[in-house]
Amino acid sequence: MTQPDPGEQRYRLLFEQHPLPMWVYDAQTLRFLAVNDAAVRHYGYSRDEFLAMAITDIRPAEDVEQLLASIEHEGPGSPIPRTWQHRIKDGTVIDVEITAGRVEFEGRDAALILANDVSERRRMEQRLVEAEKLEAVGRLAGGVAHDFNNLLTVIHGYALLLAERTNGVGTEELGEIVHATEQASALTRQLLAFSRRQVMHADVLDLNQIVAGMQSMLQRIIGDDVSVGVRFAQGLAPVEADRAQIERVILNLAANARDAMPDGGRLTIETANVELDEDYVASHGEGTPGPHVMLAVSDTGAGMSEEVQRHLFEPFYTTKPAGAGTGLGLATVFGVVKQSGGSIYLYSEEGAGTTFKIYLPASTAPAAGAAAGGHGRARSGGTETILVVEDDPGVRELVRLMLESGGYRVVAAAGAAEAEELCASGGDGIDLVLTDVVMPGMNGGALAERLVELCPSARVLFMSGYADEAVQHHGLLRPESAFVEKPFTALTLTRKVRELLDLPA
Repeated sequence: MTQPDPGEQRYRLLFEQHPLPMWVYDAQTLRFLAVNDAAVRHYGYSRDEFLAMAITDIRPAEDVEQLLASIEHEGPGSPIPRTWQHRIKDGTVIDVEITAGRVEFEGRDAALILANDVSERRRMEQRLVEAEKLEAVGRLAGGVAHDFNNLLTVIHGYALLLAERTNGVGTEELGEIVHATEQASALTRQLLAFSRRQVMHADVLDLNQIVAGMQSMLQRIIGDDVSVGVRFAQGLAPVEADRAQIERVILNLAANARDAMPDGGRLTIETANVELDEDYVASHGEGTPGPHVMLAVSDTGAGMSEEVQRHLFEPFYTTKPAGAGTGLGLATVFGVVKQSGGSIYLYSEEGAGTTFKIYLPASTAPAAGAAAGGHGRARSGGTETILVVEDDPGVRELVRLMLESGGYRVVAAAGAAEAEELCASGGDGIDLVLTDVVMPGMNGGALAERLVELCPSARVLFMSGYADEAVQHHGLLRPESAFVEKPFTALTLTRKVRELLDLPA
């Protein structure tokens, strides 16, 4: 009686107990000759089912021709590592890294295969590539929008000044200029929101209250052929976010849903308290573990293809015909959610509708009430001395004119060095420093700290088209800092200046 080869027994034991799927297939017929337990578990076929199949049976039909060509060219069991797609028993297609070798099995030429499922890793890599692409586009969009805001501030401001000085002559034409700059400013704000450089005024909010307050407006926007339903979670935790931006997110998602349901349907908005665990965050490639508040917006519309989903949050990407949309709505949603510290997930199938799920970190602070009403007729003028620090000459001159029209005395500096020199020579007479946030050489936050040392009694007011993410994260511009957003009107600016100057010492 022939004794079993101890070496062969060791290799068979290694094959059977290996944690990754392994199999041996016949070099001529391509049929499975042996499979290990890991292959049975991972692919879902029993051992008998495997042994009745060929390796072509676990390939997607469209890949079989390429597989046969590879075997004909390189031979079975090619040692060249590569990634293929396999179809497991339930129909799911997975990505696998294949390591192979040529062996002899029971007297037949065969190939030994080790398969490592890398589907999750490849999904994470793809998410990383998409995130880096969106980040790069966001930086570009934010920089362009910031420069445009400076130009719009000048155009808008001078148009208003001319309207005041011409006693009604050309008022209609100037009004059109002002209207156009306001529309352009709205577009730049959307770009800034996408790039996460929008100025955010965070409050502690109750999302149930916000959605409830928008129901009638949403129904008007959606139209009569689409019903709107809401499902509010009881005891919903508050979140910290900008009320106006969250309302914009809901409106954009609702408008997107309406466009997906041209023949009518149903829009559903839901809220819920959820706990995101580490496994969930890891599988989705973003977010942070912990308690969150979910805001879900679902429609019964046409759904989206995988190709559309891949590009959906990119600025200026749209499936609408020319002139029917800017392609900034969902890019704005993406940016607002990210800047609020949250994450957004999209679930959609063609013909089966779409759901956007937004997760915002839960806050332990009590939610604020509804936003307060108007500002009344607050005083805006004064006689104090204001130091304006702005590197853009057009904006600097416009701001000077705006402040002087309110009675203020203005000294202007084009940069940090000039501002420090002015403060050092006449610091006691400067009541307020108005400085841009983003400037060459030294940012406004660092400059303000330096100027306060030289002008200890001066208040500080920042201005910018955006609050740069790096400035915020590194604490160079504190959340409580006084801020006015470009483009602004003379009244907005002078009222903000007056408000700051009137604060108790």
